[in-house]
Amino acid sequence: MPTIRSTKKRMRQSVKRRTRNRVQRAAIRTAVKKARGAATAEEARVATEEAERALDRAARKGLIAKNTAARTKRRLHKNAKTKGLTS
Repeated sequence: MPTIRSTKKRMRQSVKRRTRNRVQRAAIRTAVKKARGAATAEEARVATEEAERALDRAARKGLIAKNTAARTKRRLHKNAKTKGLTS
């Protein structure tokens, strides 16, 4: 346990940030899994849009890298296209 005030504060901040980031990262993973596992065309379209929004938001806030978000979105679209769910 740290004894310096600034170190204690830094620890409190890192705990808060870590928990917030974990929740947001889990939400992204869930949205991507829903998009990949969608059965109907309508489900796939809605889930893909939701996943895209989550990925863009995370990239904008610095949770994931911009290129990681772009790559994941590209893979989601490719997956949907191979299933014949989108044109």
